[in-house]
Amino acid sequence: MLLERLNWRYATKKMDPARAVPQDKLDRILDAARMAPTSSGLQPFEVIVVTNPAVRAELRAAAFDQSQITEGSHVLVFAAWDNYTAERIDAVVAQMAAERGGASEALTAYYERLKTMYLPRSAEENFQHAARQAYIAFGIALTAAAFEEVDATPMEGFDPAKVDAILGLRDRGLRAVTVMPLGYRDPAGDWLAGLPKVRRPLDRLVSHVG
Repeated sequence: MLLERLNWRYATKKMDPARAVPQDKLDRILDAARMAPTSSGLQPFEVIVVTNPAVRAELRAAAFDQSQITEGSHVLVFAAWDNYTAERIDAVVAQMAAERGGASEALTAYYERLKTMYLPRSAEENFQHAARQAYIAFGIALTAAAFEEVDATPMEGFDPAKVDAILGLRDRGLRAVTVMPLGYRDPAGDWLAGLPKVRRPLDRLVSHVG
């Protein structure tokens, strides 16, 4: 089933503006992103869901006029923390303690050690680490969209500084990493629709040691 859905999906180039993604499907896609694994469980990112047509028009201009941003019904912007701070890490520990019936010595010690590793690093190094965590959730959301038979287009082709400004991300300690329009394909206007999926065969992609 998983491979069938992954074979079904493709980077949709043309979406049907008359069809909107239902709320229940969107909720399940977002919940899949929420459940994604991240390094030390920090979840150092947020997902911004944009439906406002005027804002999506601005995002389209910042994304080199890619039409899926305005033709789809939703745009998901994955934005990573701009840095790791003691306050952010402590908030994660506090949530874990609250939901697991209290903090343990092992839990506290683990995250104190983590702070000694992360906090001395530069903000840029920490952002890049956080961005890689956002990508894990991004991939899982893309897979979840395929399960829901919702079309999605993974995008790195945009001006991050402009997206940050449009959404006010820097003021929230966030930086845009990836963008994912959601909607439904318009096969009549999509040059990629119906073409075979081209991937390297396993024997050229995977090597085995052992």
